[in-house]
Amino acid sequence: MASRLTGQEEDLSCPVCHDIFKRPVGLTCGHSFCKDCLQEWWTERPTRECPVCQRRSSKDNPLTNFVLKNLCEKLLEEKGRSSSSLSSEVLCSAHGEKLKLFCLDDQQLACLVCRDSKKHAGHEFLPVDEASELCKQKVQESLEPLKEKLELFEEVKTNYDITENHMKVQARNTETQIKEQFENLRRFLQEEEEARMAALREEEAQKSQEMKERIEALSREMETLSNAIQAAEDQLRADDHVSFLQNYKTTMEGVQLTLQDPPPLSGGALIDQAKHLKNLTFRVWDKMKDMVSYTPVVLDPNTAGPWLVLSDDLTSVRCGGERQQLPANPERFQTWFSVQGSEGFDSGSHSWDVEVGDNTDWEVGVCEESYYRKGDTGRGGWRIGFRNDTYRAVSSSGQTYEQTVLSVNQKPRRIRVQLDWDRGQLSFSDPDSNTHLHTFTHTFTETLFPLIINGDDDDGRSLKMLPGKICVTLENHS
Repeated sequence: MASRLTGQEEDLSCPVCHDIFKRPVGLTCGHSFCKDCLQEWWTERPTRECPVCQRRSSKDNPLTNFVLKNLCEKLLEEKGRSSSSLSSEVLCSAHGEKLKLFCLDDQQLACLVCRDSKKHAGHEFLPVDEASELCKQKVQESLEPLKEKLELFEEVKTNYDITENHMKVQARNTETQIKEQFENLRRFLQEEEEARMAALREEEAQKSQEMKERIEALSREMETLSNAIQAAEDQLRADDHVSFLQNYKTTMEGVQLTLQDPPPLSGGALIDQAKHLKNLTFRVWDKMKDMVSYTPVVLDPNTAGPWLVLSDDLTSVRCGGERQQLPANPERFQTWFSVQGSEGFDSGSHSWDVEVGDNTDWEVGVCEESYYRKGDTGRGGWRIGFRNDTYRAVSSSGQTYEQTVLSVNQKPRRIRVQLDWDRGQLSFSDPDSNTHLHTFTHTFTETLFPLIINGDDDDGRSLKMLPGKICVTLENHS
């Protein structure tokens, strides 16, 4: 069937374009054409004639010749299969022979004639099937590093995705806390404003009432005097001397009325504006000390190990007992129950208190900026801690790692850390009993960050950075 169709390829060609029919249509005269070829032919001529016999067509839209269409489609399929069959058997372009060998030196296919030619003299050959297996093995071996690299990229991308989502959560949580804190400040200021306005209105009402009572008393005495004066003047205007003398005694009693002089305006009658306005913003700010706190060391959540949970104000940390899915950023302690302070120190003296309470597994101290955060041990840290009912001082600097058991008579509930970076001293003490616990001496060269390790997950007991005492001082300039 295929050979018969191939032999009839000329009969299945359009008389206009001479290619195999595409969407063939038939005219009443018996001739067939591609639909687009016939329409283009008619567009260029004034009458609709057959391009072969010039017979006029009675139809503007000739019908599709489905028989011819099916034959053309089968012919195209046979030609496609024939072309594919020919291409599968590749011949040597130089000698026309089958390519049965593979030159390992030139990394190319070769025929038997190529093998014996000068061009491939001394070259190593393998049969095509063996060479294919060998080359597949090499490609497979070369794929392994790429697959490993792809896994690395996928791992990094996963961490990027986690980081992006974590950033959004951080931003929303931080936004919520900022709004809450400012709302607390606004509420405090509003309550202060209302209290001070109430005090002003109370003073105004009190002093207004006092002044009203004074005015009413004064008005009554003024009325008494006015009546006495009016009565005496009426008698003086009388023309009847007898009547005047008859009322003389009563008139004299009226004009000899004794009244105390009106009291002058007493001090403090006006609104004490100075009391309400003097240093108003300062006094409100001073009072604000009762609702605000200042913590010398605030913890950095971006460094917290995945088992740790920080408080909203970033001052306390507890062991959650369950690993969280957090970004593997460079600052984070990946395998430790550790978190560092948000601010480092590279000079000066600094002090902060950590509440350890009943925690049974803790360490507090400092670590260098280059402190190793991904393994089980770190270098560049100085701390004291309590674990397995034993107090220890731990020092790790360079290649040295030292532990010293401490003798502690009274279990401290607070640890005071005092760092003198310039003098190279790091001291620990119990501020409640004023007991010195340990002092490290070292020449510091890097920025030091406060460090907390909380491994106590029995009850999720927290370690807390304690706030400092806030005071307001005034300087009087002479």
